[in-house]
Amino acid sequence: MDHAQPLPNPLLRPLAHVRGRWQRWWQARLPRSDTLTLTQRNVYILPTRAGFMLAGTLMVLLVASINYQLNLGYLLTFLLGGCAVVSMHISHGTLRGLTLVLHPVEAHHADAPSKLRISLHNSRTAARYGIGLRVYGEDPHAPWVWCDVPGQGSTDTEIVWPGLARGQHAVPMLTAETRFPLGIFRVWTLWRPAASVLVYPQAEPSPPALPPGQPHSSSGSAARHVASNEFDGVRPYRRGDPLKSVVWKKAAKTDELVSRDSLQAQHFQLWLDLSETQGASLEQRLSRLCAWVLLAEAQELDYGLRLPGIELPPEQGEIHKRRCLEALALY
Repeated sequence: MDHAQPLPNPLLRPLAHVRGRWQRWWQARLPRSDTLTLTQRNVYILPTRAGFMLAGTLMVLLVASINYQLNLGYLLTFLLGGCAVVSMHISHGTLRGLTLVLHPVEAHHADAPSKLRISLHNSRTAARYGIGLRVYGEDPHAPWVWCDVPGQGSTDTEIVWPGLARGQHAVPMLTAETRFPLGIFRVWTLWRPAASVLVYPQAEPSPPALPPGQPHSSSGSAARHVASNEFDGVRPYRRGDPLKSVVWKKAAKTDELVSRDSLQAQHFQLWLDLSETQGASLEQRLSRLCAWVLLAEAQELDYGLRLPGIELPPEQGEIHKRRCLEALALY
């Protein structure tokens, strides 16, 4: 039996639209920066629910003390009120003067979450306690990451940002908050980092074998084995080549770094072409190319990448792998 779903209130739609436009307007006014120093201009404070309850309790105590002329009532009222004022000053000072620094975000594949590493620097001698950070507005129930910052020191913390698809993404707005020491005041700030994160396609779990290589135009100069069981064919060292492919004996004699060229890389050129992939969607085809790039790099093969409008010539090494993965991420 189907249960009827409650209809949304039509009066809430205009309010949500106005609230969304207002938030986008004032968020756009915040400057983008990977380093933020908290001052009185960008630190905000309001009482919490417990703070409003304490204020109401103090009003009741004050009225009762006036009506019944209770000296101890006056003492208790002003003592609690003084503690609240001191707590407000301490809460605001916990964030004021703190410097937040976002480290460069490492590129990763779509099946892994982004990790935002943030350093909190404290220039004063007193320690700062109970500081929480999280992604602003993504999920109201997202967990906070809490930390303390020692006096004249720094603390590194990490925020996990999951669920990113392939492509280039701007780092979302972050927020820092504290309710130290009594929890009756909420002090917070908003931070718009300027960094972005690059998300590679998710590699296919069980990809097929690498496609056959295409004949090299200069296959007549292929390498041959010599008596010492080493490859005679070498090429100049390219930045990013694995160290185990460097011919150290030849480098010691000629003072020039050279790398071995495998027989397959000299006889054939391995091209990873989008037109040769088979899949139900573009993302699945890019996922297969991503897996092939990782497989070819693990086998130390020279491989090239062909996408419509993009062609990366055959090479190998960490730099070439990152260029291929970046091309797949931004395609």
